Amino acid sequence: MQLLFIVPYPPGKAPSQRFRFEQYLDFLTEAGHTWHLAPFISDATWRILYKPGHTVTKALGILTGFGRRFLLMATAAKYDYVFIHREASPIGPPIFEWILAKVLRKKIIYDFDDAIWIPNTSEANKLVAGVKWHQKVGSICRWAYKVSCGNAYLRAYAKQFNPNAIINPTTIDTVNLHNQVKDQAQPGKFVIGWTGTHSTLRYIEQVVSVLAKLEQEHDFEFRVISNQAPELPLKSLVYQPWRKDTEIADLLAFNVGLMPLEDDPWANGKCAFKALQYMALGVPALVSPVGMNTEVVKEGINGYVCATPAEWETALRTLLQDPALRQHLGQAARATVEARYSVVANRGVFLSLFN
Repeated sequence: MQLLFIVPYPPGKAPSQRFRFEQYLDFLTEAGHTWHLAPFISDATWRILYKPGHTVTKALGILTGFGRRFLLMATAAKYDYVFIHREASPIGPPIFEWILAKVLRKKIIYDFDDAIWIPNTSEANKLVAGVKWHQKVGSICRWAYKVSCGNAYLRAYAKQFNPNAIINPTTIDTVNLHNQVKDQAQPGKFVIGWTGTHSTLRYIEQVVSVLAKLEQEHDFEFRVISNQAPELPLKSLVYQPWRKDTEIADLLAFNVGLMPLEDDPWANGKCAFKALQYMALGVPALVSPVGMNTEVVKEGINGYVCATPAEWETALRTLLQDPALRQHLGQAARATVEARYSVVANRGVFLSLFN
């Protein structure tokens, strides 16, 4: 079969693309299929997309993206399936999705891993927030042949429009990428870690008071890996820019990993990806009881679920003082990912999208 992937960003850049479908592309090739990846944003636009300024260059990059999309419609008829990740264009109504579904009669596999029908305005996207056209998500679900959803919350939304919605979790490549396990007995300063993008930095704020209290009694480092430096009143804070080539080594420096979330409709659409990254490397995850987090993390078995500041503090104190417990929880965490959230475990689910 010939498969077309319509995606927002250049390959190898965005986490949602890397971990939802890019790591399965070799399996499609092995199965005899051919595929083409069609990003909306070019590499040049991606490099400045989340930087301040560059307004004219960004606008030109968006206009060029629309031009590429119209040209793509002229060749889309030859493909057996069209896999659309999130949306065909970042702003405006679902023109391209409508052409594919209603004019070209293509079988669309619509994939998303966030509650993208809910407005989520940030400093980075405020200029285009008014024209994002969030209501198009329901229409694309209705037109799709199948809807690939990152968790049960997202599937429940999609099923309002399309009964053929399935859970296809965001997964970790435990063979070729996250293929090492943290040794908690290694000497060195205790590292409490968090990784994510600028859009989720705000969630850290709910644990700042806990970390500030623990700083008075323990010597540790709070390491934040992101594409943007946080501004937090913590003496333990160490910012580390995210780099793809050192991603795994950087995460392996963590002794525990944090995933705080606010309990709101947007956060309920999250697919516990931070927790899965930590856990795949044998790093215990401490998470808020929001959305998929409680499905992935089991209290006292492979990590801790923390609903209050007191629970965050108790869990961190416990792990600060007990490397053997960290090792035990980390091994159980790794086993959880291998069994349920790895590329190996989910390969059949992904390939079945194209049946």
